[in-house]
Amino acid sequence: MFRFDTEPRVFLHREPIDFRAGINSPVMLVEQSMQLDPFARAVYTFHNRRHNRVKLLLYDQSGFWLMLKRLEADHFAWPRRQQGVDRAHDGATPVAARWHRY
Repeated sequence: MFRFDTEPRVFLHREPIDFRAGINSPVMLVEQSMQLDPFARAVYTFHNRRHNRVKLLLYDQSGFWLMLKRLEADHFAWPRRQQGVDRAHDGATPVAARWHRY
């Protein structure tokens, strides 16, 4: 089981990324594109072009976690692109955790 001691910050990367990349590419995007610390107590969220996949990157004391969720028939609701990075909180639910069927 995976559990956070405190509520982490959740950041959304607005541009889609290539999901063929491994763990090093999202870490570099957090540092270079988002200009954030990948070792911080935060979850960094990425999506693909079709919005049917999401990757979550986070760091604990032993290393990085990279989690992938793929939706078969739905797609994730993602905020419109206004800037490169967004902190996602909609009440207690991260924005990227919601998906819709169209």
